[in-house]
Amino acid sequence: MSVEFWFLIGAALVFWMQAGFAMVETGFTRAKNAGNIIMKNLMDFCIGTVVFSLLGYTLMMGEDTFFGLIGVPNLQLFTRFGEFIQSPAEGFTDASYFVFNLVFCATTATIVSGAMAERTKFSAYCVYSAVISLVIYPIEAHWIWGGGWLSQLGFHDYAGSCAIHMVGGIAALIGAVVLGPRIGKYVTDRSGKVTKVNAIPGHSIPLGALGVFILWLGWYGFNGAAATTPSELSAIFLTTTIAPSVATCTTLVYTWIKNGKPDVSMCLNAALAGLVAVTAGCDAFDAVGAAAVGLVAGVLVVVVVEMLDLKFHVDDPVGAVGVHCANGVWGTVAVGLFANPAAPAGLRGLFYTGDFTQLGIQLLGFAAVAVWACVTMLSFFLLLKKLNFLRADAEDELSGLDVSEHGLPSAYADFMPAVDKYAEFGTGEPVVAVTGTVPPAEAVPVKREPAFPSDGHKFTKVEIIFKEERLYALKDAMAKLGITGMTVSHVMGYGMQNGHTEFYRGVAVETDLRPKVQVDIVVSAIPVRDVIETAKKVLYTGHIGDGKIFVYDVENVVKVRTGEEGYAALQDVE
Repeated sequence: MSVEFWFLIGAALVFWMQAGFAMVETGFTRAKNAGNIIMKNLMDFCIGTVVFSLLGYTLMMGEDTFFGLIGVPNLQLFTRFGEFIQSPAEGFTDASYFVFNLVFCATTATIVSGAMAERTKFSAYCVYSAVISLVIYPIEAHWIWGGGWLSQLGFHDYAGSCAIHMVGGIAALIGAVVLGPRIGKYVTDRSGKVTKVNAIPGHSIPLGALGVFILWLGWYGFNGAAATTPSELSAIFLTTTIAPSVATCTTLVYTWIKNGKPDVSMCLNAALAGLVAVTAGCDAFDAVGAAAVGLVAGVLVVVVVEMLDLKFHVDDPVGAVGVHCANGVWGTVAVGLFANPAAPAGLRGLFYTGDFTQLGIQLLGFAAVAVWACVTMLSFFLLLKKLNFLRADAEDELSGLDVSEHGLPSAYADFMPAVDKYAEFGTGEPVVAVTGTVPPAEAVPVKREPAFPSDGHKFTKVEIIFKEERLYALKDAMAKLGITGMTVSHVMGYGMQNGHTEFYRGVAVETDLRPKVQVDIVVSAIPVRDVIETAKKVLYTGHIGDGKIFVYDVENVVKVRTGEEGYAALQDVE
């Protein structure tokens, strides 16, 4: 009874990891998508529970058939509930096995959320969650844990570096590639060649850190829940502590040397990478082996994350591919290298015994599961893309999936989000095409257009209020005019737009205050008319609310640092 009790407590810890994934993904992405991230992490567990109970569980743990490829489906959970919860003479109840395997299945599903964040339709993600929990994960997990052909060969993946993390990481990689990058992530020339990679920081490192600590705590259940003796459990706790600690220290030193300063977000990723890598062999490694696994994981996660972003231009906002895919593979292979016969698993690793057998089995298992995941996930995501069901519209992506997918103006209703979390990055031409029919004079009205003399030094302030997502486009356009100094403020515009009523718990929300950006520019040498026309061209989309431009006379300009006044004070800011 006590062992089964710990088994279920461990399952509860694994369930709690959903909160960790939600916090990591939310913190590493922009505030305008926070609600969408939370919703996805909630629903992949809830949807997964439904489909896993209907079919997935028995595909995974049902009676082995078809040469170890699949379990025989049944509905005993519903038709023989008394037997399902009955304690057997040996082992645990079927109900305990069901809950335990369910929470692991949910972990596999949620890995994809971060890599495809900020531009995936919520409906498409729900379908994905159902498919991976219904068929894709259960079948390969049957090979490893359900008595299938890999388990019969002696393949060792104690807690899921391969079955869970590698499979989730492969799905994340394929999904990110098929989906494409976020708008503004990569700047391209006319031939389509990437000329610049933009950093899009997450809006809350503290949330991301909280998520990592939650995940680390949950990982003691993730790796240790299946332990049946105190010796085995203590060994698993030891390796599960050493590997992520060494990985994080390694990334700390590596990024400090490489970048001149230690990278906070990468160190958080490194802790998770070490946990992923040690998961397959947590019962097979000794302290030295766990440290070696963590050492490689700490370098590998940085190399893969940066290579995907800078070289292959795959947009993975949270580093899911580097953490889960790369280190899932590494952890699986590492069992064949660092397994110590004195550890609870009793396996013979190459570096301890000179025996290649276990390494060969691990490589075969990794390859087979990887092929299954690649073929199924690539086919699935390509089908969604073909049906135009995968990616959110550009305008929805720019405004944020919270409001476009869930009718949530902001996940932080009482706080003002930073301007750059909403703005698109410099992409040259305006991203949003002119789709409306409102004339330019109505969409971007100019409240005052005085006649300015061409001689003399007249000072004019141009105040522009517009949608957040056009900030970088306006900044780039003004820079081309020669304007390098401007003041940017986040303001709230008051007004109600028809057809935009939203509801919270069934109650209509009066969205009469909408976030805007205000840019103030003082010019003298540059014609005001050029500033106005450039702003109108950049901001115009043909819809009410594109922006407003105000023009004011300025009596004088004083530069505080030098005391210069008038025209001289503007020379290095205009």
